[in-house]
Amino acid sequence: MKKPIGRRTVAAGAAVAALVLTAAPASAVPSTVWTVTPSPVAFSAKNGANLANSINGIAITCTKSSASGTLRSAAGDPATVGTIDSIAFGAAGAPCTSVLGNITMVPTTPWTIVARDHTAATGVTKGHVGDIDLKLTWGACVFRVRGTSSSTYTNSTGRLSVAGVPGELPVVASTNCGVAMPVGASLLLKADYLLKKTGTTTVPTIVGSNP
Repeated sequence: MKKPIGRRTVAAGAAVAALVLTAAPASAVPSTVWTVTPSPVAFSAKNGANLANSINGIAITCTKSSASGTLRSAAGDPATVGTIDSIAFGAAGAPCTSVLGNITMVPTTPWTIVARDHTAATGVTKGHVGDIDLKLTWGACVFRVRGTSSSTYTNSTGRLSVAGVPGELPVVASTNCGVAMPVGASLLLKADYLLKKTGTTTVPTIVGSNP
């Protein structure tokens, strides 16, 4: 009597395993396909308005900023759809300023452009700019921030709007800054960049869809 029971147990186990293997693919959620047009595309960008950044309650204004990089199609939730390979804050004769004086902002790139959610009706993609690494200098005060900043991209205008929130881009090192720039304080990046295919007036588009 023991032998038949063993056969029934093995058969039941095999049936359960087959059911699990059959059900697993059905429960998987298809990854979002991010279509960049054209792709890949090198872009150049300039600020569409003054950069109104702030840190620890101190406002920082940059009237000039420019960037360049590449956008490309990708898949994932979220997905990296581009990189910012070069970015400058301020320009000759137009430095970034604050109540404490002029400030220099030196980036270490590349930074990533990450897509998370797309609204077809508006052509707006939500996500963030990631891998941000930025050294800031006010006189003898030098501090560094690393992290991300929330962003949106609008297809109709090619506008990449960076709107950081507290905690995303913290100070990770601070020298000669005292209580003005303590480690842990957040830099809030507030910037709008108008992206175009390099050397043209073509505005790249980003569309997210689920197959």
